[in-house]
Amino acid sequence: MTSIPTLDTSSTAKVHLIGGEKGGVGKSLVSRLLAQHFIDENVPFLGFDTDRSHGTLMRFYTGYASPVVVDRYEALDTLIEAAIEQPARRVLVDLAAQTHEPLVKWMEESGVLDVADVSGVALHYWHVMDSGKDSVDLLHRLLDRFGQRLHYVIVRNQLRGDDFSLLERSGELARARGMGARVIDLRRLHETVAQKIDATNSSFWLARNGNARDGGPALGLMERQRLKLWLGHVQGQFATLSL
Repeated sequence: MTSIPTLDTSSTAKVHLIGGEKGGVGKSLVSRLLAQHFIDENVPFLGFDTDRSHGTLMRFYTGYASPVVVDRYEALDTLIEAAIEQPARRVLVDLAAQTHEPLVKWMEESGVLDVADVSGVALHYWHVMDSGKDSVDLLHRLLDRFGQRLHYVIVRNQLRGDDFSLLERSGELARARGMGARVIDLRRLHETVAQKIDATNSSFWLARNGNARDGGPALGLMERQRLKLWLGHVQGQFATLSL
């Protein structure tokens, strides 16, 4: 009989899987923000990027991330092995669209959850979602599939709106919270600021502290102020979690 982990949030070794399955909901943005958080807080981490075409972590945080092929078990094994090898080092995985099923297949056929539980590794699954029905349905399937065997972080990304009443009415948010899920909100970053940062492949640190001479985006005074306020909000949300 398969055991259920204790879900002890104080576990030293932690693997953060940034998913949501649906494309365009902001998974890579959350991965970048979490990477920047670890850097700012001097938390050692190892990033893995599953996007073969234009990996975001590889692009914005060169030197912190490596590619991982989701259809090769040997490659995915390194996620768990890295966490066990250095428990104080966080493992951050940016899950590209269409990588959820291969990941789940690896987890189920390799007994990943059992190994993680025995080894003291906490698996945190970040379900990044917009306010649409597809994201709610995907959350429903995620909870059905794993129940209380994962630590969940529900990210309500206000990328395309801030009305999450459909999620509230569905009962899935209450269900997730009943399983110990943490819920955070990600405000929408002003589009022009986001475009300038992306155009220069800048980390959020460089965008916040650097300038065009440093290779960063040419942000105006008020644009930089909006970015600082937005990043402050993100840090406040992250502070409510056990990262």
